[in-house]
Amino acid sequence: MADVEVDAGRRARRPTRWRGTPGGWPAVGACLAAVAVAEAVYRAPVWGAALSAAIVVDVCATLPLVLARDRIGAAAAAITVAAPAACVLHRGPAFAALAALVIVWGALVRRRAVGRRARAAELDASRRAFEHTLLEHTARGERARIARELHDVVAHHISMISVQAETARLAVPGMPDEGAKRLLAIGDTARTALTEMRRLLGVLREDAEAAGAAPDRRPQPGLQQLLDLVDEARGTGAANTRLIVRGSVAALDPGVELAAYRIVQEALTNARRHAPGAAVDVEIEYTAGELLVRVRDNGPGPAPSGGPAGGPAAGHGLLGMRERAAAVGGALRTGAGPVGGFQVEAALPTDDEDGGAR
Repeated sequence: MADVEVDAGRRARRPTRWRGTPGGWPAVGACLAAVAVAEAVYRAPVWGAALSAAIVVDVCATLPLVLARDRIGAAAAAITVAAPAACVLHRGPAFAALAALVIVWGALVRRRAVGRRARAAELDASRRAFEHTLLEHTARGERARIARELHDVVAHHISMISVQAETARLAVPGMPDEGAKRLLAIGDTARTALTEMRRLLGVLREDAEAAGAAPDRRPQPGLQQLLDLVDEARGTGAANTRLIVRGSVAALDPGVELAAYRIVQEALTNARRHAPGAAVDVEIEYTAGELLVRVRDNGPGPAPSGGPAGGPAAGHGLLGMRERAAAVGGALRTGAGPVGGFQVEAALPTDDEDGGAR
């Protein structure tokens, strides 16, 4: 669609032809020049130098129309200078010269208007093409992200369903046949779902590869990668960034660990953006049935609107963190820290009484 609009704009900038005449501008210019000569001869009181001058000036005021197709600016300038002189020599209106003046300026104004419209159309087409490309790349990137999370979180749970169903069927002695059949059916359904999901992941990844970028097949990050994240923050200039871990460290659900990692990642990004140079503490606390994540800085604190100082009240970063927490059944609070600055605190349930160990 954009290519069609651009081509239309380029066609609109082609030189203007004088429609309705067989030869276009050359024919119009030659005819008006002939009329101008006839007019000069007819209106001349006597033959002589005055008549010769009038003929030359009339030709200069009309014949440049021959060049109007390719050099309309030069033709307009020549006719504009010569037409008043023709009127002076004729001691009245020089009709052929005035007609040429009206024609050339009308065409010039029209061409400039068409040129502006063509440039505007071309600019609009370029903008649309850029927006379409940006939207397509964004969609492909989002599909690649969804594929990674499906592989690392959802596929993990489906495979666990299959394993647990098969284990229960084989490990429980004396199970009725009907119960064993149902567990076998659950395992078969889980394996079928896993196969279909892998097929879907293949489609999503093929689409990402078609965009020219190989999909990232690395596992999604979790709490084990937080130290790398803090080191990265220090490497970008936030030297006063600390990681504090409390409680009994245990492996958690991959979805919970991913949510915690992303919340810390976004909170550190916000701290660098809205409180550059401030000290930042990242706290991870393992409790019975809950993982607490806190990121606080000693910067200027929240803005009057509720967001980080210098940032919007409910920007995409804070909204994304809330969505991450809600997706795993948790909650997120933001606001002023206990001793100033800005604090992000998330409570993520682990559904476990011993601190989340699995």
